[in-house]
Amino acid sequence: MNDFKYYHSIEVRYGDLDPQGHVNNANYLTYIEQARIAYIHHLGLWRGDSFLEIGIILAEASVTFINPIFFGQPVRVGVRVIRLGNKSITMEYCLEDTSSGRDLANGSAVLVAYDYRNNHSILLPEHWRQVITEFEDLPVSGSKHVIMEEKL
Repeated sequence: MNDFKYYHSIEVRYGDLDPQGHVNNANYLTYIEQARIAYIHHLGLWRGDSFLEIGIILAEASVTFINPIFFGQPVRVGVRVIRLGNKSITMEYCLEDTSSGRDLANGSAVLVAYDYRNNHSILLPEHWRQVITEFEDLPVSGSKHVIMEEKL
C-alpha cells in the first residue's frame, strides 16, 4: 500500500472501457482529475462553484500504466502534493485496486496558479500553501517553498 493521506473512490463505468474490455488509457487521466478536484475540495480550497475560482491550470501530466482496470473493479486514487513552488504545485497519484491494494497506475501532474480573468500565472496563494503544508505535513523552508524529494 502507498502512503497517501487522501484517497478518492472511482466508479469504473461501462463507457470507460475500450474494445479490449479494460479501461481506456485516456480515462486514467480523467480518474486522476476527479481525484485532484476532490482533494482540493476536501481541503476547502474550492467551494464547488465556478471553475474560474479554483485558480489552477494543468501544465504537465504523466501516467505509468501497471495493471489493467476492468469494469466493476473497485478503484481508488491516492493524491498528494510533493512540491510547492512559487507559482506551481506538483502532485503525485496512485491508482489502486481498493480490495487488494494492488497498484494499477502511478501518475504526476504540475499545476500552475492561474488568474483566468486576466489570463496569466500568479503566485500560489499563501492560504493554499498553508493548508496543503499542514495537511501533508510538509517541511517549510525559510523561503516558504516546500520541496520534498520525489521517490523514483
